[in-house]
Amino acid sequence: MNKAVHQPLVDEAAPANPDANIVAVRGITKYYGSDVHALDNVNLDFPTGQMTTLLGPSGCGKTTLLKIIAGLLDASAGEVFVKGQVVTGTGPERAFVFQDFALLPWASVIRNVAFGLELTGTPLKEREDIARTYIEKVGLAGFEDKYPHELSGGMRQRVGLARALAVDADVLLMDEPFSAVDEQNRRKFQEDLLRLLSVDNKTVIFVTHSIEEAVYVSDQIVLLSPRPGRIHSIIRPELDRSESPDDIRRDKVYLDTVEEIWSNIRKYLE
Repeated sequence: MNKAVHQPLVDEAAPANPDANIVAVRGITKYYGSDVHALDNVNLDFPTGQMTTLLGPSGCGKTTLLKIIAGLLDASAGEVFVKGQVVTGTGPERAFVFQDFALLPWASVIRNVAFGLELTGTPLKEREDIARTYIEKVGLAGFEDKYPHELSGGMRQRVGLARALAVDADVLLMDEPFSAVDEQNRRKFQEDLLRLLSVDNKTVIFVTHSIEEAVYVSDQIVLLSPRPGRIHSIIRPELDRSESPDDIRRDKVYLDTVEEIWSNIRKYLE
């Protein structure tokens, strides 16, 4: 059975190693007001070119940590490093995929996908060419001129993913990106995401409530304890990615890892 690997002790003063770990957090603590202690002294490395999933019971600080890494939220204490540099806000090396799509309702698909490039001053033809490439990659060719209200929830989420990929950020930050779609589409999106990432070689930090999803997509799973969120354990599923998606989901390593994580989370729910 695949066992959880507990987080090794980290020197909180040690700088991030951008070659091995494109993102690192050191001593991250977060309070909301005087009452809510969301995160407590989190030390964590995110390996370059891999997908790390933040997982744990509701309220453990998964999305809070993701937003701190994105520069959308300030930590109460601690630092985030991206490529060895301290994060002081948002930056072009990080792209955020929101749970609620966050599309511009008045803009077409191609304008939505190109929006990040528009903000950086990329010329119109260049940004539309790039947008068309990623629209095709996410399976939406032919929908360039449609508007968000004309698309299904799954299609809107594909637009959000294409927009994040189009800006060519080194790190994709994904907050429960598939939670709004049905199970069949969710599985298809998981497979499509892994296929896209195998080509684009991005580093992904992913938040989900689904244990099965975390095990299927992740190189590294960070299990957080209930509030205040702390590192409970780090699990590396070590799945054979040469197998078909169906075979992976039937694989004993996959099934045992899902059960191992559930047994840890269940303790917090009793």
